Amino acid sequence: MLRLAQSATLKEPLPTLRIGHHIAHYPIVQGAMAVRVSGANLVGAVANAGGVGVISSLGLGLNSPYFNVQIRRGNFFLANQLALIDELQKARALSPTGIIGVNILIATKDYPVTVRTAAENGANLIITAAGLPLDLPEYTANHPEVALVPMVCGLEAVQTICQTWHEKYDRLPDAFIVENSKAVGGHIGTTCEDFDSQIESLTPKIQSYLQHQLQVNIPLIAAGGIWDRSDVDRMLALGASGVQVGTRFITTEECDADRRYKEFHLHARPEDVVIIPSPVGKPARALRNTLAEKAIVASPNLERRCIANCLEHCLCRDSRKSYCILQALANAAHGDVENGLVFSGANVGRADRILSVAEVMAELTSVQEVAIA
Repeated sequence: MLRLAQSATLKEPLPTLRIGHHIAHYPIVQGAMAVRVSGANLVGAVANAGGVGVISSLGLGLNSPYFNVQIRRGNFFLANQLALIDELQKARALSPTGIIGVNILIATKDYPVTVRTAAENGANLIITAAGLPLDLPEYTANHPEVALVPMVCGLEAVQTICQTWHEKYDRLPDAFIVENSKAVGGHIGTTCEDFDSQIESLTPKIQSYLQHQLQVNIPLIAAGGIWDRSDVDRMLALGASGVQVGTRFITTEECDADRRYKEFHLHARPEDVVIIPSPVGKPARALRNTLAEKAIVASPNLERRCIANCLEHCLCRDSRKSYCILQALANAAHGDVENGLVFSGANVGRADRILSVAEVMAELTSVQEVAIA
């Protein structure tokens, strides 16, 4: 009878991650996923497991008790504020001492008020995406304990933010999330000069600018394509202080999306990942389904009805050339995985079952690697 031998290789424990005044036990930041894919349940579980839990603020008010469907546009932004307060309170109740952040899109019309709402209601950090947050410190001036973390995809964005914040507010960001456009799920930052660069060259380039030209140590958090401990180690070896993990947390029990959404990811394969046009005017990485196929070919059967007037610039509202991204994301998260927008990173297909957040965090942070001979 053949016997299999096991040998264990011990890895160094992962370092902590300091972002402003806050220190996470593990350098793992959970990616924000809308609408209500990363809500209080997922966020609280990640924070309890030693990572940074992040609420996605986009469209929280849409299916909340605060949104009157009869006068949609009249109360949508107020509904968002109230729903965000609720979500922060729920997440804090689940994780009283964990680190909880809020991701806010600069491209949304209620961006400034959403930032203020998050800061006033207990968010430990605010992550911004979909634009340059040149005035962000102004909105959080009364809450210096709130860490500010812009998401960027190129060196030019880092330089612009640092120079502007230093001149206007005499401060710098508490961290940067550096997006790997070749692997990250959702919108892809094609406006960045480093769009065609690999994260392997981009991270050291940004780190060199911060350390040698500005002479500061600002943590860099690598985002896109992070799946297991080897990915984490690879990013830390490049000089990143932490990683952002999104798609991996979708196939967890605590993920706030409908079970059908989780199983759609669970059964997806890498070849199911497609690049589709988005109403914000940028391409996005998503899973192939009926909506994605219609969007790719600009089908006349694609519904083009704006439901909330939520974006500053929107191809659906302004020219009826696209679908309503808010409705599409909400449809998917509620289980309509064929007629909804299902964002996904490039590493989809590696999950074989739905796990708990604690199990996923254990795999991401494990110090023991077992080899079978």
